[in-house]
Amino acid sequence: MAAPFVSLLNEPAHAAAKAQSTGGQRLLVFFTPNGTIHDFWRPSGTESSFDFPSGSILESLAPYKDQLLILEGMDFSTGHNHAGGMAAMLTAGGSDSIDQVIANHIGTTSRFASMELGAQTSFWGGTENTRMCYRDGRFVTPNDSPLNVYDRMFADLGNAQLLNRRKRLLDIHRDEIGALRGRLGTEEQIRLDAHLESLDTLERAISGGSTCDTPPPLAYFGVNDNDYYPQVLQHQIDLAIQALGCGMTNVVSVQASHTISQTVFTWLGHSEGHHNLSHAADDETENVAKYVECERWYAEQFAYLLQQLSMQPDPVYGGSLLDNTLVLWAQELGDGRMHTCVDVPWILAGNAGGYFRMGRKVDLTGETHDGVLTSITQAFGLENEQFGEGTSGPIGALQ
Repeated sequence: MAAPFVSLLNEPAHAAAKAQSTGGQRLLVFFTPNGTIHDFWRPSGTESSFDFPSGSILESLAPYKDQLLILEGMDFSTGHNHAGGMAAMLTAGGSDSIDQVIANHIGTTSRFASMELGAQTSFWGGTENTRMCYRDGRFVTPNDSPLNVYDRMFADLGNAQLLNRRKRLLDIHRDEIGALRGRLGTEEQIRLDAHLESLDTLERAISGGSTCDTPPPLAYFGVNDNDYYPQVLQHQIDLAIQALGCGMTNVVSVQASHTISQTVFTWLGHSEGHHNLSHAADDETENVAKYVECERWYAEQFAYLLQQLSMQPDPVYGGSLLDNTLVLWAQELGDGRMHTCVDVPWILAGNAGGYFRMGRKVDLTGETHDGVLTSITQAFGLENEQFGEGTSGPIGALQ
């Protein structure tokens, strides 16, 4: 009975903290596929006094409870079934996903405006089932190779001669375009200006700017081999956090496989695919238990991500990286057996420099995910009142 009054007493303190909030400085999106089984996912207790029952999916998140905002009862404003849910998850039906919208706002001065990392996302190529990031209505393809990501981040940083040569080539190209621009019509000038902007982005990407030493090279292994999936995902998490900590980017996503994923969790002793297990009926107790094991493993990877963020000092704002990073763990379905985007389980962590009131599980019954996305954009200083094709404004319960 006292819990609501404690919550009310805490609201003025949070309002004062929010007034001094720096807002979001970094965004990390983490995705896992095929929905959940709510009875094993939901924490017990009240909004501000909750626990993760023993054996439940989220049990490994207990050390970070005070830094979590667990969203229950949220429906998607648009999108249905696997492909529709995947396409709408971060876009709410719009042409740009939230990571790209925020990258346009806070990523214009970093080496990479955004980075998209994946683990075995592209066995089916680029489709609505395999992509979650969009820019101007087109897929933004995640890089599934930690070795490739490592090279992109670190290979050229110590080669000053190569970097200078590339910069000179860009300067020549930029001068030639500038000379051509005055002889063209308005429409062609707009296209050239867009090309010049892409050259600026490319120059930032080859110019370094890292505040970190180059880590040891990664060992080679088959990134598309099912049994190497845990290593691939952990390397991608590590690289994502290095990129944020080094100032290479302010926006990064880590996509674990894709919707309808048939990853076989052989490291847990399984022989059935993840998607097949996600459809186990309640009376299929053995397969339900296996699916819960899979989901607990994914929660452990999220816990590892939070642990690494909390252990790394923030070189710009002080504290840890987690203090000034908003982390979104997103999924594309609610109960995967129902193929609906209803009661979709999302978690926010970190709190965007004090913008959100964490340490709670919030009932968002009646709210839709476009409102959550609107709230996230406002946490990063954007002024939009809706997101995508949604009509919901920001959700006050999150703050």
